[in-house]
Amino acid sequence: MELSTKVFGRLGRFWRSNKLQFGVYNKVAPAETTPSRIVPDHIVRPHYVTGQTLTIPHKPEIKDINQIMGMRQSCNLASSILTKVEQFIQPGVTTDEIDNVVHNLCIEAGAYPSPLHYHGFPKSVCTSVNNVAVHGIPDLRELLDGDIINVDITVFYKNYHGDCSKTFCVGNVDDPGKQLIAVTEECLEIAIKSCGPNVPFTEIGASICQHAKKSGFTVLPAFLGHGIGQYFHGPPDIYHSENDYPGVMKPGMTFTIEPVLSHGKEYTIILEDGWTVITEDGSRAAQIEHTILITENGAEVLT
Repeated sequence: MELSTKVFGRLGRFWRSNKLQFGVYNKVAPAETTPSRIVPDHIVRPHYVTGQTLTIPHKPEIKDINQIMGMRQSCNLASSILTKVEQFIQPGVTTDEIDNVVHNLCIEAGAYPSPLHYHGFPKSVCTSVNNVAVHGIPDLRELLDGDIINVDITVFYKNYHGDCSKTFCVGNVDDPGKQLIAVTEECLEIAIKSCGPNVPFTEIGASICQHAKKSGFTVLPAFLGHGIGQYFHGPPDIYHSENDYPGVMKPGMTFTIEPVLSHGKEYTIILEDGWTVITEDGSRAAQIEHTILITENGAEVLT
């Protein structure tokens, strides 16, 4: 799919005027892709694929020891796949090829790639390059030297979802791009350290926003973390900017923290495919994500 001429025309002014501020990189638009990949029949599917009913809790779930064990297994698998994917990220590789790698690693492990057919998403992983903030659909565009790419992996393994992502450099990335990734990683580290029993959920967004602003970057507020378990998304909502979300963390809760930062302004656009989200001003965006468990003493990173 190509970005419409209308959208390109409106955004071109931003991109040209902000080239020096945002660094040197290639703006990305969705390209032609391939059909969804096939999952063998023996792989257990999540409820949104089978059509079965799953009751998602209305408030943050406090998991028991068996549920936590399930989360540890799924999150460990997601993390291991993300680690393996890094070696395939280089100039000349297409994001569709990355999708193929992730898909096959999931199947080999006996897991279902959670994004596949979730509310119609056509691929097994999200790949977001440069000015694509989140939910990029893998396609046949080749990665270029100097790109940055977020790879967002979720697996459904033994009836539990594990979710993580990281932004990688493709070849030789300029200093503004490297700094964007570094500060995004710092924001996640600071947020995780702020977590613990009876800490308000609002502390996560406050700590991320403070560090991002101090470092000269913008948090994109439209994108939230979420509770996770046998369900892909559930309470609590995890804001990465200043907020007044109610409630406090309790031992046994599992949720994701996944800030998205950019060089530019906070505004984003959802493209016609219904998934790809780009920054309105063409600035690059970086994201990093972990699934964490609240413990009696603080927070444990599961991914």
